[in-house]
Amino acid sequence: MSINIRNLAIIAHVDHGKTTLVDQLLQAGGTYRENQAVAERAMDSMDLEKEKGITIKAKNTAVHWKGFTVNIVDTPGHADFGAEVERVMKMVDG
Repeated sequence: MSINIRNLAIIAHVDHGKTTLVDQLLQAGGTYRENQAVAERAMDSMDLEKEKGITIKAKNTAVHWKGFTVNIVDTPGHADFGAEVERVMKMVDG
């Protein structure tokens, strides 16, 4: 029996669409109904993240796509949070 799991860390500089990409992956993976109203930046849950419009803490989710479970990690893009990104890279790489 094969295990169809893929780990995906989304890493890029600030304001390059990481969280927007996660929003679209959630939509494409069928997480939401077609008629469901979904707020942008679904993964940013901290008040400061919502206020500043940036990701501060990495967050994970998963979607099912064509027989695969895709584990997704959205990472911060600002250089001040480099340690958080490094931690995610070690985790995703195994």
